[in-house]
Amino acid sequence: MSVYFVKGKGWRYDFTHKGTRQTEAWFATKKDAQASEAKRKEEIANPAPQIREPETPTDITFLELVNRRLDHVKAYNSEEHYRCYTYLARGWVKKWQLKTLSEINQQMVEQHLAQRRRISAFTANKDLRYLRATINYGIRKS
Repeated sequence: MSVYFVKGKGWRYDFTHKGTRQTEAWFATKKDAQASEAKRKEEIANPAPQIREPETPTDITFLELVNRRLDHVKAYNSEEHYRCYTYLARGWVKKWQLKTLSEINQQMVEQHLAQRRRISAFTANKDLRYLRATINYGIRKS
């Protein structure tokens, strides 16, 4: 069912390659349809090499991430939420100010939460929620 004519519309080609349907339609002549089919089969057989662009570094410093998140919280959340967030962010920035987001690992976060756990479980959980929100914000925005 390679090349065929559809009354009132024109010529088209239709074939399957490795279970994928390849089709193109409405050529004026049968020769055009056959040429296009041959060209498409050649493209499939010899795909052009993909040129990769060099990746731009998307990693930001932790301080910059916290500042962006603070701007977002101030614009879209309540004043109380902003106040709580700034209090917690000061502690994070004291520890991780010069580190990039990729340098902060799970062990560092767990050590921080263990210290916060000495105060209370509520404090550690609140710190974890806010820190998780900050890192997820950084992942979404970068």
